[in-house]
Amino acid sequence: MATSVSQRARGLLRRPSHPAAGRQGPIAGPARLGRRTKELVRRLAPGDIAIIDHRDLDRVAAEDLVVRGVTAVVNVGTSSTGRYPNAGPLVLARAGVRLVDAPAAPLFEELRDGEPIVVDGGEVHRNGTMLASGRVLGLAECERQLRQHRERIDEALAAFAANTVEHIRDEGELLTGGIEFPRTRTRFRDRHVLIVVRGPTHRRDLRVLRAYIADVRPILVGVDGGADVIREAGLRPDVIVGDMDSASDEALASGAELIVHAYPDGRAPGRERLQRLGLDHLVVSAVGTSQDVAMLLAYESGAALIVSVGAHFNLVEFLDRSREGMSSTFLTRLRIGEVLVDAKGVSRLYNRGASGRLLSVFLAASFALIVVVIVSTPSLSNLVSLLWLKLRLLLGF
Repeated sequence: MATSVSQRARGLLRRPSHPAAGRQGPIAGPARLGRRTKELVRRLAPGDIAIIDHRDLDRVAAEDLVVRGVTAVVNVGTSSTGRYPNAGPLVLARAGVRLVDAPAAPLFEELRDGEPIVVDGGEVHRNGTMLASGRVLGLAECERQLRQHRERIDEALAAFAANTVEHIRDEGELLTGGIEFPRTRTRFRDRHVLIVVRGPTHRRDLRVLRAYIADVRPILVGVDGGADVIREAGLRPDVIVGDMDSASDEALASGAELIVHAYPDGRAPGRERLQRLGLDHLVVSAVGTSQDVAMLLAYESGAALIVSVGAHFNLVEFLDRSREGMSSTFLTRLRIGEVLVDAKGVSRLYNRGASGRLLSVFLAASFALIVVVIVSTPSLSNLVSLLWLKLRLLLGF
């Protein structure tokens, strides 16, 4: 399942093969509304028109919208504010999905989920009545915006670095080991741990690690929506860590050990959801991100190696996830050190080698080829018959 989804996504991003590609006229379809794009994508189907409220549309969200097969996206936020070079609008434009920016349009108040609408240019109509008018962000404009924003990346970098330094003292407990982790039923000691986060390359990373996963059998940890990424790959998460806002009910009920990431003051909104579902869980109160908590949990529990899938490692990826600083991530990686590696590094270093089944097939094919050559060559056939006769004489047959 994951492979087909990934192939579809790559194809859509390379060329305008999407159902809406090249369509200049009106686009009709059911409206699907969601102020949180990562939750909305789970409800989308091909042909839907997504109504979102997503300031600075990030690449991961855009790729999820493309994969779901939406024909148009109407954003009542601003898809690109210029704060940093976000690639989300360009991803949609390249895939042929019409993106309409209609800031502050009252679509969430006027529309019901599933109601049929028509997007004609930048206008949104219901039953012939125009509900909102916005601006279509075409391919040329998205490319131009991204170039301009990249030229001003130094401004975003300076603000990001300043914010990181400002918060590093408040999150110092990540470095000193001040977080109290509960005893888990999952045994991490001396095991490899694969931590999956929804990121720009999570599908590709998991695909290239299939041989590693099959051979090493690491503990699979999903960070919120990363649990669904693991399930899409045909695997089952062993542990799910996070505030439980983006993991599906199916993932939460898959039998994985559930660990809620709570705020430092003890508030844990995700706990209420698990209680409603009747699912047992543990709670960890900590600063930083759920990704940081998952890594520190594995490290403090004695993991031999921690492999990250979809983790954020550069400025644009952090800003895509609305992180104003990277102090928690910096401190977490400083504490874990050489135990942590990125999935790309594992795929380059890990060589599965030939499996026993593959060797058996190779030997059988080689033997069959030798037999064919001997049978089809009279001189070799006579030589084999002579050798067989001598062998029988020596053995007294």
